[in-house]
Amino acid sequence: MNRIVWLGHSTVLMDLDGVHLLTDPLLRMNVSLLRRTAPIDASALDGIDAVLISHVHQDHLDLSSLRRIGTGTPVVVPRGAGRLLSRLGFTSVTEVVAGEGHRFGDVRVKATPAVHDAHRRWRGVRAPCLGYVVEGSARLYFAGDTDVFPEMADIRGDLDLDVALLPIAGWGPSLGPGHLDPRGAAEALTLLRPRTAVPIHWGTLRPLHVRRTARYLHDPPVDFARYAAEAAPDTRVVVIPPGGTLNLDMP
Repeated sequence: MNRIVWLGHSTVLMDLDGVHLLTDPLLRMNVSLLRRTAPIDASALDGIDAVLISHVHQDHLDLSSLRRIGTGTPVVVPRGAGRLLSRLGFTSVTEVVAGEGHRFGDVRVKATPAVHDAHRRWRGVRAPCLGYVVEGSARLYFAGDTDVFPEMADIRGDLDLDVALLPIAGWGPSLGPGHLDPRGAAEALTLLRPRTAVPIHWGTLRPLHVRRTARYLHDPPVDFARYAAEAAPDTRVVVIPPGGTLNLDMP
C-alpha cells in the first residue's frame, strides 16, 4: 500500500512503491523542556530503507532517534553534515545540495531549496536547509522547515505534485523567521499547486507547563484549511493527527 504516516513534528513515513523513507526522525517523548503530545507507533519504524534529513537543527537531526533506526540505514543529509554522522558510526551517508538526486529502488529523491536559518549551527556543523521531492508512482514534496519563496513554483516544475507536506506551526504560540505559518503555507499552495496538502510540524511538542488543550496546539490546521480554501481552492487539504495515515492509493 502506498501511504503517508505523519509520526509528528517533521517526521513523516513515506511508503511508496515498496520503498520506506523517513524524514527528520524525532522519536523521543521528551526533547529538552518539551514533551510529545502523542506516543510513537514503533511498528511504523520497521524496515526503513533510508532517512532524509532536511537540516541540522536539533529537532530535525536528532542523533538518538537516528541511532534507534540503526547506524547502517542509509541517511541523506545536506552537504556539510555527513562528517558528523560518519564520526558517530553511521556507515551509509550521502550528502546533497538542492538539485541533486538519489535513487532508492523505484523511487527517486531530489533535494530542493528551503528558506530557513542555515547559519544557526548545531555541533559546529554548517549545512544548507533543504526540502525533498520524492517521486515514484506518486510525486510528494516534503518542505522541511522553510518560509514561502517564489522558486517554489520551480519545485512543481512541469509535473503535478500529488501531495505537499507543509509545516504550519511549531511548539510554541509564535514562530521566528524562516517558518511557514498557516497563512504562509496557504500562500505556498498557490505556487506548488499540489492535488493534496497535508499540514505537519504542529501540535506535537509542548512545553512541560502547557496543557494539552492549549489552543496553539490545535488551531493551526484549522486556520490553514480556511486560508487554503480561499487561496488554493483546487487543492484538497487533509488534516491528520500525529500517527495518522493518508492512503495514497485512494482517489
